[in-house]
Order: sequence, then structure tokens, then C-alpha cells
Amino acid sequence: MSTYVDIHIIQSLPPSCVNRDDSGSPKSAVYGGVRRLRVSSQSWKRATRLYFNDLLDAKDVGVRTKRVVEVLAERITEDAPELAGDAAALAKKVFAATKIKLSSPRGKKDAPQESGYLLFLSTSQIARLAELAIASARDGETLDAKTVKKIFKEAHAVDIALFGRMVADDTDLNIDAACQVAHAISTHAAENEYDFFTAVDDEKNRSEEEDAGAGMMGTVEFSSATMYRYATVNLDMLVENLGDGNVALRALEVFIKGFCLSMPTGKQNTFANRTLPEAVVVSVRDDQPVSLVGAFEKPIRTNEADGYLTRSVEALAEHARAIEDNYGLKPLAGFVVALKGGDVLAPEGPDAPAPLGERVSFTELPGRVLEAVSPSPRVGREERA
Repeated sequence: MSTYVDIHIIQSLPPSCVNRDDSGSPKSAVYGGVRRLRVSSQSWKRATRLYFNDLLDAKDVGVRTKRVVEVLAERITEDAPELAGDAAALAKKVFAATKIKLSSPRGKKDAPQESGYLLFLSTSQIARLAELAIASARDGETLDAKTVKKIFKEAHAVDIALFGRMVADDTDLNIDAACQVAHAISTHAAENEYDFFTAVDDEKNRSEEEDAGAGMMGTVEFSSATMYRYATVNLDMLVENLGDGNVALRALEVFIKGFCLSMPTGKQNTFANRTLPEAVVVSVRDDQPVSLVGAFEKPIRTNEADGYLTRSVEALAEHARAIEDNYGLKPLAGFVVALKGGDVLAPEGPDAPAPLGERVSFTELPGRVLEAVSPSPRVGREERA
């Protein structure tokens, strides 16, 4: 039986365009018969990964790039300067051993070859592959494909263990993601709006002979909404991917912080839309992950007095309790961080509804979650000493 950590977030987004489609419009989706604002899971996972840079050492964060030959060649040159002239060729041999196809970038025949897709490698894997390539060059031996593949399967970075890796040319090198992230959607119907803007030409404006019209003009599409965000982590798979219980706990801790506090950066200079969640509910489960998005299948309706936040929190709490009552799927532990709606999510008193979790501050949240997952069979108490 696996241990899952579900993270539910209610967060307000002011006028913004954090995630655009191919036409520059804020992404959207139809749910419950109405159009909602949407932020893709890829967008928020990217923001979470970038947040890891503030929480982890560089060696614990992976590199995702098509320029794998260039990256590996640089490491070979750094470790063995005498092989600088052959570094690119040695790097190509490493990837050839795994049947990863390489080719020159389009229109750049003289540039270092690249993989046909983004490849996820940990800093440790790059270092070990460089070491293997250097040894083969010095000994004059052919690279062993099994040894190369073994390196690809070990010493994963935290973000690789969480978000997985797909290698189209050799599925044996794939890593199943320990984390699932949902597309964030607004809890209510949302429509896009347009900002018409003009920019003044300073020099033209100084000239009395010129008209004072705009130097340029255009429109920016935007939207605003109260969002429901959800992610779940399979702790047992995270331990398997990282090979160490303590490292997995650290990974879970930084994911909770990164997912809750990160924000995609689309048009951030135009809108300054960086907000924090109004409510965070974390549930530790041993049955299955449970998204609470069904709370918003009927779009939240409101009035000027209430706004969307309060009613969204109320709907989330009502839906969570309905699932527990009707399916018997009760979390092992729950924790609530709330700027608004704390009395709804974690009510007190003998006649109050069952709380969704214990009320804690955000600084306390990761530590309390780690304490709650201690009975996990894959993360033994001895690994926490």
C-alpha cells in the first residue's frame, strides 16, 4: 500500500496572463459547461522546478536540455583538459551507446549535435558519464552500453524523481514520475479581457512640429480568477526513484514549498500578479490520490459582498466531507493553512463539522507532513534518525 500526499490550493489571481496559448491568449478550458481560466500543469511544474534552485544545492537539481553533447563535453573538458579537442566526439559516443539519436540543429551544421527532444539528466549522472568517457579514452576501450545505461538509471536529481523522464529512443531509460500535477482551473466562469495600450515616443513628443500621437499601440489579453490547484506525490515511488528515504523526505519538503509558493512568470512585468495561496489543504493518504476539483463542477457564483474566495473554500470543504462520508476515504492526517476560511476548513467545537485537518502555519506545514508520513513502510523510522 502506497502513501500519497495530496495538496489542494485555493489561490486568487489578479488581472494577469501567466500562461498563454499559441495566439497569446490566457489558456482556458470548459468545465461544468462554462469556460474557465486555466494554467497548464507544465507551466506550474516549470515554476516549481525553478523554485527548487532557491531550496536545493545545484547538484540536487537536474538539467533538461537538447544540448546534451555540449553539456557533457564541457564536463569532460573540465575534468580532463588534455581531452578538450576530443570532448565532443567522446560525448557523442556516450549517447550512441544508449541509442539516443543526435543531429545538428536546423540551419546550423557546424554547431554541436543535439538530441531530438529535451533530455533530463542529473548533475551526478553527467559527472559519472564524463568519468566513464574519460576512462574509455585513456584506456582505448569501447564504451560498454550496459554501464552507460546503468548510470542513466541511478543517482537521479530531485526534479527527475518527482516529474519523471521520457527517453523516446530507449524506453528502458524512462523514469516514472512520483508526482502528478493537475491543470489549475478557475472555480467559476471566467472571460478574457483586453488591455489597449499606447506608448509615447519621447523624442517625437519633444518636437512642437510633430503631432503628439502615440509612437505605438497594441492590445494585451488578460484574465483574473480564483483558482483551484492540485498535486499529489506518491511517496513510495519517490523513495524508489531516489533510492534513499531521507533524500525522499527532503524532496517532499521542497516540493510542498515550491508548489505552494511558485508562480509562472508569463507577463509578470506587465501585471505584477505574484500572489500567495489563500488556503492550502494537505492530506496524507494510504488509499489513493483524491482531487477535489468536483467541488467546482458547478461554477461558483457570488455577489459583490462575498467575492469568490470564501465560497470557493466553502465548496472545497463541503466536497471533501461528502467524499469521506460516502466513500469512506478518510486521510490518515490533514493540515490546513488558511488566510481566509480557516473556520470552515478546520472548525472547532463539539457540534462543528469534521475538520479537513489541523490548523498550522505555512512554516510548520512541511515538518508536520513529514512527521505524518513516518509510518510509511518505505520510509522507516531508522532512516529519519
